Amino acid sequence: MVVSEEEFSRLFRVRRTVMQMLKDRGYLVTDSEINMSKNDFKLKYPENLTREDLFISRTKKNDPSDQIYVFFLEKRPENTMVGTDAIRTCILRMESEGVYTAILVVQPKLTHYALQFFAEKSSKCHLETFQESELLVNITEHVNVPEHKVLTDSEKKTLLERYTVKESQLPRIQVTDPVARYYGLECEQVVRITRLSENSGKYMTYRYVV
Repeated sequence: MVVSEEEFSRLFRVRRTVMQMLKDRGYLVTDSEINMSKNDFKLKYPENLTREDLFISRTKKNDPSDQIYVFFLEKRPENTMVGTDAIRTCILRMESEGVYTAILVVQPKLTHYALQFFAEKSSKCHLETFQESELLVNITEHVNVPEHKVLTDSEKKTLLERYTVKESQLPRIQVTDPVARYYGLECEQVVRITRLSENSGKYMTYRYVV
């Protein structure tokens, strides 16, 4: 089945945001992959492109053993949602290849049973899900979204000792916050947020992920 021009453009934008997101999380992604033109995207992928063709595998810059898969899931032909079978196929591949972190990019939504299955499997491996509509634009490029950086354990310890506070006393950011989801923040992490001010230049605040 030949993909329409509109669908091709959509997938091009979604893939570009995913590549940016992976790079911002510390995975090995080249600038050429992020800046790929739409014409080059067409040359790379066939006219009968399926979402399965967009599969991505990357490792962390500082830890080659830390690997992530990105699966792009099609909706079921007889339904408007993505079902359990699609998730099960992804997990079986991860298990067979020893990968325990993945992002599932779904075309519309997951079915009720798929959501239950997803929640069950998320306890055994780190799974995240995004709808394509959430990835059409990179929200961190918006002028009102400041820079976020997760502190290392040593950086967090230094911060808490400097201000004589417990991490739970810091202002909070929900793990479900769109920016937190983009960066893949996890509960109990501390993130440094750098904002720009016309009066004082850069200033930093810290948030505890809950």
